[in-house]
Amino acid sequence: ARVPAVSVMNIEGVREGHQSEGLRKYGADFPERHCFTLVFKGKRKNLDLAARGEEDARHWVQGLTKLMGRLQAMSQPEKLDQYPFWIHGVLQRADRNKDNKMSFREVKSMLRMINIDMDDVYAYKLFKECDRSGDERLEGRELEEFCRRLLRRPELEELFGRYSGEDHVLSAEELRDFLRDQGEDASLRQACVVIRTYELNEKARQQDLMMLDGFMMYLLSAAGDILNQEHTKVHQDMSQPLCHYFISSSHNTYLTRNQIGGTSSTEAYVRALMAGCRCVELDCWEGSDGEPIVYHGHTLTSKILFRDVIESIRDYAFKQSPYPVILSLENHCGLEQQATMARHMKAILGDMLLTQPLEGQDPNDLPSPEQLKGKVLVKGKKLPEPWHEPCGVTSLLDPEEEEEEEEEEEEKLQERSSRQVRDSPRAMVLGDHGVPAKDASQVAPELSAVVVYCQAVPFPGLPHALRHPRPCEMSSFSERKARKLIKQAG
Repeated sequence: ARVPAVSVMNIEGVREGHQSEGLRKYGADFPERHCFTLVFKGKRKNLDLAARGEEDARHWVQGLTKLMGRLQAMSQPEKLDQYPFWIHGVLQRADRNKDNKMSFREVKSMLRMINIDMDDVYAYKLFKECDRSGDERLEGRELEEFCRRLLRRPELEELFGRYSGEDHVLSAEELRDFLRDQGEDASLRQACVVIRTYELNEKARQQDLMMLDGFMMYLLSAAGDILNQEHTKVHQDMSQPLCHYFISSSHNTYLTRNQIGGTSSTEAYVRALMAGCRCVELDCWEGSDGEPIVYHGHTLTSKILFRDVIESIRDYAFKQSPYPVILSLENHCGLEQQATMARHMKAILGDMLLTQPLEGQDPNDLPSPEQLKGKVLVKGKKLPEPWHEPCGVTSLLDPEEEEEEEEEEEEKLQERSSRQVRDSPRAMVLGDHGVPAKDASQVAPELSAVVVYCQAVPFPGLPHALRHPRPCEMSSFSERKARKLIKQAG
């Protein structure tokens, strides 16, 4: 099949070998060293490729990696030089009938391609103002004018005029005053450096003057960002107990689309982890051939193997961040497949999996993210310790409590599924493994053993929790339950 042209600007990463869900499933006929995958930004699907030979694959991977690095290292003026080529490519894709003219429908398509969310009424107003010929089509200079108007920033023009005065040219002194008004300790020399870095007009640059385009270029660059660039990396104290932090978490991580009939994919875990997520969810159900599966139970979502999910987590858990990853297990498996889950995690994750409390750690305090660097923690239910409760496999779930915890989500899910499936030609079916195992309310010792610092328990109520704090226990509850607890606490 013919593959449409791909812009390097849209590539997020290149993976060598069978490092995608598609190649793992269907790439067995191709030698691993011949294969590589292009991962795109946004929601576009991966592109799996197989070269004729190992050397060809290596050249492709090295070349694409070098081009991506070059793009990242580009200065603002260099990026601007690429703008005509980029916008030309967008226009070509949006021009569906290839007549070199743009209808309003095609213009709206173009706006979506460049991530501009514009009100239709305002967009049509701009379109009509630029349509000099009055034929409901933009071409040539009309299209150029439309693109220029899209780039206009009236609020920045007003700000520039306020500091530059009547001549509409910003001197180094005026730029310094502007920078100081923004709270920066700027000198005249620093203002000159900004002008020489961002001013586009060479003659103005040589005279240490800044025009509107250069001013906008600076403000829209990383250097002009209100966010301190040092804060794009972890800069906080990471030596406090784990419970002192907000943790970037993902709900129903395995889903790539909707919760009713969407696709479950290991790629969803890769994207979440690469986005910096540190807590991912696995809804685990009984699978065939003794293999647990992950999917959104009681729905038409597709199923993936628990083992494949753990392999993806192993490969990508710490590429973006060294801090611990929490696997939040929602367990609907019986004792046998729970034990299989524990075996898979131990075998696949190896030393990454935390299976014992850290040596020398105060049992009354949680360890810090710094201490847990490079570790995977399991959040789940745990068997009582022998000295606390009688021995044997014990049911830990209070059915009424658990139902209350999931009540809100289940109600929403049922309401949406009834709306979506009511008129569907295929009925909502659970399949062979849509019902949790009879012994899913029990916890296998093997799975219990890998739960160390994140023990899931029913919430005992605020008074009890305050009187008997247990740092290794955690509870989840719906917004409805949270509001009820707040009301009860006064």
